[in-house]
Amino acid sequence: MPQADLGDISLHYQLTGPEDGLPVVFSNGLGLRLEMWDPLLPHLPEDWRILRYDRRGHGGSSVPPPPYTMGQLVRDTEALLDHLGLRDCLFVGLSLGGMVAQGLAVKRPDLIRALVLSNTAARIATKEIWENRATLARAEGLQALLEPTLARWFTPAFRESPATAPWREMFLNARLDGWLGGAAAIAGTDFYTTTAALTLPTLGIAGDRDGSTPADLVRETIDLIAGAEFALIRRAGHLPHVEQPEAYAELLTRFARANLT
Repeated sequence: MPQADLGDISLHYQLTGPEDGLPVVFSNGLGLRLEMWDPLLPHLPEDWRILRYDRRGHGGSSVPPPPYTMGQLVRDTEALLDHLGLRDCLFVGLSLGGMVAQGLAVKRPDLIRALVLSNTAARIATKEIWENRATLARAEGLQALLEPTLARWFTPAFRESPATAPWREMFLNARLDGWLGGAAAIAGTDFYTTTAALTLPTLGIAGDRDGSTPADLVRETIDLIAGAEFALIRRAGHLPHVEQPEAYAELLTRFARANLT
């Protein structure tokens, strides 16, 4: 997969689909690689021009020393879209990716035509919670965070099945510095005021069993944006596109057809 040299950072990405297709950007959650979207791809329209990327500190991208700021993560994404010449995108951000989406939509409205904020919020957890997780990760490694993280990410039935194996592997193989950097960015971010100023078409998606960003928290953020829609996916946790990929794809496709055609 190609690398984009953006000066102070090199980002690993994959761009697929027809060059004249609808540009759709997927932005990952903390500790996850661009492969996190693999379960969803077979259910999406074939004429979409899909960009997936690893943010700094993750997957095949550069791993600068932590901490990272949300401003850096937004600038990285901005630079990547400029590098690839993508404009007027449907931007799908999940969790940390959804925070990046909010920041980018405010800073560069020319890049984003419509927004999907999935399992995210204007502020996620508290600074103290993130600092405690970071302290544990530094002392014992990401292994110490694995089971609590999976408990927040997935429903009990899915978590107890063999289907969790690739997600365990992905989290355990994440770069510690990258995870710490991303966690610091989340801890330092409160987008309530700026997100409330957004006016572009927006869809919020939540899982009814999400332990990281509960549905009420997602809805609270979506309600900040005038005219935004909210959808709840049943029998799904923090990664509903994994547990309910067909339902997730249907929401994205319907939203895109209503707002981007």
